[in-house]
Amino acid sequence: MTSNDDILRALGRVEGRLTGIEENVALLRQEMGDEKANAHESRAVIHKRLDEQARQIAHLDTRVAMTGGADAQIRAEIVTLKETVVKNQETVGPALEEWKRMKSIGYGISGLIAFAGLTTGGVIAYASDGAVAALRHWLKIS
Repeated sequence: MTSNDDILRALGRVEGRLTGIEENVALLRQEMGDEKANAHESRAVIHKRLDEQARQIAHLDTRVAMTGGADAQIRAEIVTLKETVVKNQETVGPALEEWKRMKSIGYGISGLIAFAGLTTGGVIAYASDGAVAALRHWLKIS
């Protein structure tokens, strides 16, 4: 059989192991608590980022909607202006054609006046010798 000393030694060993196990469990609990706190902080940061992203997306959606409305307004104004320009061109078109016709007639008249002036000048230059001779004869200048 076993003696009391052996039993006490065995109990001491069991008690030592239990103390070691308790220390290990306390250390594990502490580490788990630290990990839990770190995980909580990490999740909080992720949630903040997600909230910020959601806010930015909502802001972007609002901007896109506003820009789309402004684009639609601008397009409507462009269509209206285009219609106005076409109407104005149709209204002014005959007057512009008349102006072009008058301008070409004016060029023709200017050309005729220039031609008549040149012709008159040529005739005067040609006839000047005869006129000078006739004038000298009439005035009896030799």
